[in-house]
Formats: sequence, structure tokens, C-alpha cells
Amino acid sequence: MPSSRSARPPGRPRTGINAAVFAATLSTVRELGYARATVERIAAAAGIAKSTVYRRWPSKGELIVDCLLDALGPAPLEGTDRAERMTSAIRWTAARIGEPGVGDAFAGVFSDAVSDPALREILSTRFQAPYLLAFQEALGEPEHRVLFFIDVVVGVLLHRMGMTGEPMADADVDALVDMVLPYFADGPRP
Repeated sequence: MPSSRSARPPGRPRTGINAAVFAATLSTVRELGYARATVERIAAAAGIAKSTVYRRWPSKGELIVDCLLDALGPAPLEGTDRAERMTSAIRWTAARIGEPGVGDAFAGVFSDAVSDPALREILSTRFQAPYLLAFQEALGEPEHRVLFFIDVVVGVLLHRMGMTGEPMADADVDALVDMVLPYFADGPRP
């Protein structure tokens, strides 16, 4: 007699786990701060076992990197010329860093990476590299100049979050655009 039972293996369905963990990560970081947002607390907020989190992400840093990649998504490098694409990238970065939990997670994982070479490597290869390549292609700039662009923009935005706890106001983002664009106006430099 055929069974009417599902062929699904026992246990909790796995679809949506990443989305639940990422949402729990950002809300936990926002509520408790980066340092107190432990994997245990994130797992509890997501309603899953911490072992489930650790199977996917061996460390808090790796979880945060993937969470940030999910939260940021691809950079919309829109516009018909370099200035418009750069302006688009700066405004997009400011908006994303200003989202609840994102700036906190960003600053925290960067801070941890200062003394953790393995985490720095993860940030460099999994997080920064895709954006670096996209910006190089869209702007026609060499790597060192795109890295400078990223350093200046992200550094200023994270500094503001760290000093005030608030994202940068639109008028200040406009001023940042006005300060950065002239440096890149002439195109690629050696």
C-alpha cells in the first residue's frame, strides 16, 4: 500500500533559512550593537539552532559578510557618464549604510578585521572584490583608484555613523559627491 506521507526528510524545512538569519542578524545588531550580537542571539532571534547557523557560516564575521552582501546587493551604476555613475554609487552606498543594522554590521566587521587576518581575507575576496570589479568596469579606472574611491566614500559614511549613530544627511551626501567627483573628473590616472 503506497504511503500518503511526504517524501520530505524529517526536520525543519530549509527554504528561507538564509533570509530569516539575515533579517535576525540585522535586527539583533541594530538592537544590541555589533559586539553583543552573538551567533547564539542571532540564531535565537531567527528561531533556529545555533548549530544551523554554524553549519552555514563558521564564524560571526562570515555571517556578517554574507548578510551585508545580501543587504547591499549589486551596485546600481547608473548614468550615461562617469560623473553620473559615481554619483549613483555614492548615493546608493549612503542609502544602504543608512539602513537599520547595515551600518552597524559594516563598521563592526571592519573593526574585527583589523586584528583578524582571516576575516580581512574574507572581506577582501568575498565582499570587496565584486564591487571593485564592477566599479572598475563602469568607471574605466585602475584598481588603485577604485580602491581609493571606495575607501573615501565608505570611510566617510561609516565615520559619520560611528560618531553620530545616524546615517549621513542628504545635504552632506551631496557635499561628499561634490568633493569626490573633481578628483576623478579627468579620468584614469596612472
